Amino acid sequence: MMVGHWHGAGILRRGDLMLGEKEFGRAFDWPVYRRLFGFLRPYAGPMTLSALLTLVYTVTNLLNPYLIKLAIDGPIAHADPAGLGVLSLLFLANSTAAWLAQFGQTWFLAWVGQQVLYDLSSRMFNHVQRLSFSFFDANEVGRIMSRVQNDVQVLQEILAQGTVSLAADVVTLLGILAVLFQMNPRLALLTYLVLPLLVGITVIWQRRAMESFRRVRAAISVVNATLQESVSGVRVIQALVRERDNLRRFDALNEQHLEANLQAGRISALILPAVEVVSALATALVIVFGGGMVLAGELQVGALVAFTLYINRFFDPIRDIAMRYTLLQRGTVAAERIFEVLDTRPEVADAPDAVELPPARGEVVFEDVWFYYVPDVPVLKGINLRVEPGETVALVGPTGAGKSTLVRLIPRFYDVKEGRILVDGHDIRKVTLKSLRRQVAIVPQEPFLFSGTIYDNIKFARPEADDAQVMAAVRAVGLDELVAGLPQGLYTPVGERGQNLSVGQRQLISFARALLVDPKILILDEATAHLDSRTEARLQAALGRLRAGRTTFIIAHRLNTVRDADRIVVLDQGRIVEVGTHTELLRRGGLYRRLYEVGFGATPAPPAGDGSAGTRAS
Repeated sequence: MMVGHWHGAGILRRGDLMLGEKEFGRAFDWPVYRRLFGFLRPYAGPMTLSALLTLVYTVTNLLNPYLIKLAIDGPIAHADPAGLGVLSLLFLANSTAAWLAQFGQTWFLAWVGQQVLYDLSSRMFNHVQRLSFSFFDANEVGRIMSRVQNDVQVLQEILAQGTVSLAADVVTLLGILAVLFQMNPRLALLTYLVLPLLVGITVIWQRRAMESFRRVRAAISVVNATLQESVSGVRVIQALVRERDNLRRFDALNEQHLEANLQAGRISALILPAVEVVSALATALVIVFGGGMVLAGELQVGALVAFTLYINRFFDPIRDIAMRYTLLQRGTVAAERIFEVLDTRPEVADAPDAVELPPARGEVVFEDVWFYYVPDVPVLKGINLRVEPGETVALVGPTGAGKSTLVRLIPRFYDVKEGRILVDGHDIRKVTLKSLRRQVAIVPQEPFLFSGTIYDNIKFARPEADDAQVMAAVRAVGLDELVAGLPQGLYTPVGERGQNLSVGQRQLISFARALLVDPKILILDEATAHLDSRTEARLQAALGRLRAGRTTFIIAHRLNTVRDADRIVVLDQGRIVEVGTHTELLRRGGLYRRLYEVGFGATPAPPAGDGSAGTRAS
């Protein structure tokens, strides 16, 4: 997720680091936390047990200084070895109980935390992959990844540890205050005098720490974004010999990250000495005034020792609460972000009364279809078109004419704004998405391959297919010949996004994947644009078999693909301006002829000819 803007040589100004999303909010937003606690409901038993163990640990931990007081003022003062032995055993038993309680509490919290992390991640992943294309058009991949990973991790820490630990700190703090007051009210009130000083230090530190942490988060976001961009574009960087310049830019950003971390380290380093100074001040007050009370016979030695031990423990929960306050602030924002995603409803979804689309014949009808990505800026304007079952239709037109948008409406990647699209007479908004998309296959211009093998990628479209069906699809598109030279054939591992394969191999894999679905409607969105002549010739021979019995929409710039279509539909500025065969459209002398002449750079063939004068169409 980019945080900031580039200036001059591509270096972020220091102030621009803070232009990212907010990282901190209100610490206690109860509506948000009520909803968050819903994720803990399935684990109420382990959480309750953990809370009880936390209470046991807190009580036993508070009891140890008091046992030391009893030992000093009792057996030690009165030379009672037997009594001292009993108190020593009690001390060991209490410490053992504290250790066991802490182990159990830590284990149950860790178990619940991992379960919550699993549930949240799974729920987020399941929801995100069902969102409409419009959501991904409006949100960067890095921002979505931050929701699924970073924000979920923050919530896991809060739900599983922050809440119970915060409660334990509060109980410990109140328990120490109560014990001190019970032991000696005057000395306890004297100890309380340092509290305003401690609160002031904590508030000042917390504000500075928040700003510091925000800067660190913003800085690392920029560094990560630059690193990701550089790794993805390493081929361009090396081709343009920009390694040194890119390194200077990265070093400048990394230096800002270093400075932000050093500043955060300095601020974090201040809180512990500050607390220690206040703790020493409180201890000194207790020793001075408590020592005087001991000399005056108003206070026993054991009570004075216990006071000093309690004071040392008194400041630990205060420091922890200050640290967790920042975590709670981050958690509120993380929760808001996650709920923002979870509350985003897919724009394209099944209607309440949606029915299954029967096995399709392949008739597709566009009735006065209007569509726009941005309100009041129509991309398609009143499209009317009937495509018969088994017909092959080529869509051509200038860039931005609406060709790709038109075919993306068929599987409902987007919904029409006005008008309707019918498949075999069924309005596609009134059938289930699953039944519709199972009968439509699309091969995009840029094929996407997943991690695994070539075989896995082909079978991804239809996991239940057997080997015979996979091999039939492979042979149908001529992929078997292309992969024959690979060391492991179809079982060759696929690198990230298929970078270890040629563009032609990746495209043929996507063809085989689409064919395995056995769709009734096939969409080729400039699917042959990146194929070399030899590979395309092999694929063209297979296209006849691919199109047989299927309604096919082709967006292509290759003349032979367009020329062989049953009809050519010419779009311009979102409207259909011409429809006909290659020969008919050339004879008319309209937009198609002009595109032909400009795109092919050749004199058109006579109307009766086959139009083979060129090799590419616009």
